[in-house]
Amino acid sequence: MRSGGLTEAEVADRVSRGEVNITDMPTSRPLADILRENVFTFFNAILTVCFIAVLLLGRPGDGFFFGVVVVNAAIGIFQEVRAKLALDRLALIGAPETAVRRDGEITVILPQDVVLGDTVVLRPGDQVTADSEVLSGTDLLVDESMLTGESEPVAKHAGDRLLSGALIVAGGGESVVVAVGRDSYSSMLSAEIKRHSLVRSELREATNSILVYISWILIPMIIILITGRIFTYGGLGAILDPTGGLWQKALLDVVAAVVGIIPEGLVLLTSLAFGVAALQLARDRVLVQELAAVEVLARVDVLCLDKTGTLTTGVIEFHELLPPRSVDEISPAARDALAVFGSDPGANATAQAILAYFGRVDVDAERLPFSSSRAFGAIAFGAVGARSTWLLGAPERLLAQHPHELERANLLAAGGNRTLALALGNETPGAYGEDPLKAQECEPMGLVVFRERLRPGAAETLAYFAEQGVRVIILSGDNPHTVGAIAAQLGLASEPIDAASLSDADELATALASSSVFGRVAPQQKREVVRLLKAAGYTVAMTGDGVNDAMAIKDADLGIAMGNATPATRAASRLVLLDSRFEVLPQLLGYGRRVIANVERVANLFLAKTVYGLVFALVTAVLLWEFPFLPRQLTLVSTLAIGIPSFFLALAPNKRRYRSGVRVRMLRFSIPIGLIAAATVLLVFGTVRVTLPLLQARTLATIALFIVSLWILSVLARPLSGARVGLVAAVCLAMLLACILPVTREFFLLDIPLNPWLGFALGVAVLGAGAIELCYRWARRNGVVFDRE
Repeated sequence: MRSGGLTEAEVADRVSRGEVNITDMPTSRPLADILRENVFTFFNAILTVCFIAVLLLGRPGDGFFFGVVVVNAAIGIFQEVRAKLALDRLALIGAPETAVRRDGEITVILPQDVVLGDTVVLRPGDQVTADSEVLSGTDLLVDESMLTGESEPVAKHAGDRLLSGALIVAGGGESVVVAVGRDSYSSMLSAEIKRHSLVRSELREATNSILVYISWILIPMIIILITGRIFTYGGLGAILDPTGGLWQKALLDVVAAVVGIIPEGLVLLTSLAFGVAALQLARDRVLVQELAAVEVLARVDVLCLDKTGTLTTGVIEFHELLPPRSVDEISPAARDALAVFGSDPGANATAQAILAYFGRVDVDAERLPFSSSRAFGAIAFGAVGARSTWLLGAPERLLAQHPHELERANLLAAGGNRTLALALGNETPGAYGEDPLKAQECEPMGLVVFRERLRPGAAETLAYFAEQGVRVIILSGDNPHTVGAIAAQLGLASEPIDAASLSDADELATALASSSVFGRVAPQQKREVVRLLKAAGYTVAMTGDGVNDAMAIKDADLGIAMGNATPATRAASRLVLLDSRFEVLPQLLGYGRRVIANVERVANLFLAKTVYGLVFALVTAVLLWEFPFLPRQLTLVSTLAIGIPSFFLALAPNKRRYRSGVRVRMLRFSIPIGLIAAATVLLVFGTVRVTLPLLQARTLATIALFIVSLWILSVLARPLSGARVGLVAAVCLAMLLACILPVTREFFLLDIPLNPWLGFALGVAVLGAGAIELCYRWARRNGVVFDRE
């Protein structure tokens, strides 16, 4: 390897030998996992057995329920694959990147394109993506906290090892790759944070736990069903008599009961709601690293923001250069020093703004890169014997012994300007790096004033979150006065606090209780803020774009990175705003609220069905009744009153604020509602079965179940907008057609008796619907269900 890095031929040779930095880091779930989780499920297995049973009975019409299984799986696979393709495409935009030197030129490549022996150019804010050894460095500081837990940056020198996953905090240099692929930590940060850790999803936890309970119940329930059918149809001998045909009736009853218990489609609708929200976010140029993160949006009640790059565009412009009060104008030497600062090869945004104004100069300078811990940088240049050292950084660090100049700088910062002090020192840059307190002895030479651009819509966005009860906290490394002025311009009135003056976590917690605007916040303090808020029971979202935000974004319940964020920051986040548009956050919150509110709504439909299905199975087994429905009749009601409407309700607009306790609310509502529905149907069926033919009794039970199920749908669809009234009306019309059209009446085996028993069944069903209405109103008063969106 030469100083110019590898040649293209050497790169090709290493690629052919497999010495590449390829690791298994999927940007979304593998296709095999999607297929397995949508097809090979416990409930699908049971329903498949039931379908095979009705085929063996020669009654394919009663296998109509299996069509729901197929459609559910197909829709789930389609939506997840579609989301996977969209996320994979967007992930390319948010992927980490590495700068390497090849053939003497610096090229930016993806981590998987790094090969063994590559010369990596180390830049502030970069994530180390392959294990390497430092060749050269200038004040190179590396944050290894994501690997070792040590929060303090570590100085690295020639010959030191760099592990992938570390962050370049300050300085620059070059290193040579010594391990790739499985032999290194390559992209460990992304793999651990971005792929394999799961955000806490209350919806996922609630539905999974309920499904586990149902799974435990289902096997013993099937045993009870089979036993009940044996005694209902005359005992084991009668059932096993092949000439009697009773085994066919018994098996059909068992299939119908099992179909009634299983909440098919519940898991699908949860995934569907997440997936559709992720697709809509993708259209808004938001990369969702994990689907369940959409739900977390609805639960956020504290939003922590970095100022630069989030509330402002991150673009700063040089405004003016003011001389000290003791002189009338800036010295030429001070202008030359600023030009040298701006000509730094590893220039940050501030240096680039200086460069745009003063132009580039080519001088031999000793540099101490800017560090957030020091809050200043230094350079030394000039002829031998006349070499001078200049410092540029935070006024409170460089002007501590010059109160009048410091007061002047603070006044400028209070006007929303970013203000830095330029000072002349009497030590080498390295000496200031070893002892930053020496900077207080420097001589003020001027104030450099910059202006930042506010992001369009930032004020409206903060106002929206205030209306929604979401507390906004600004955490910035800038001057507190500047941060306070920016916050005031955006309508966030709060006394700014200098976080550098807070010595421990207790003082920080006290400050959080009184203020929402903080300046001079160190990276570790941002993490501490997130920790304190989470410990207090808040759901915390953290946004940012700099390497100093990465760990706080990682620790937050929901990390949101700007599209122009450093690779490490993007890797640590759950959502990436690819266009860096802060104003889309209210829309993201809306998507999250829609998901959690709608899934809770439709889950009540499925769980109520499971409750009355269990009651039907138990009561008919104990009383030795025939089952009240054929499988096709039960599937008709489930499809019209639950399956089809649930898809529309799951994707409907819903702005209801998040409320905790989803699982408890679902059970408190669905269990009594399901019991009312079961009692209504059993009263109808138990009364008419002794006087009417079985087929007519089952038809009246089907009609009664549809009416109470329709009322459950109507109360859960409230408030009843025009579209929802149309949905309920369409369901009613479909059921009416199923009852009167000869082809559907024959298929579903509906034999409606035109006698007083029909009026009896309708009357009992209406009373059941009335009881459901009363239960709903009680649930609404007691916060079990909500009809306000």
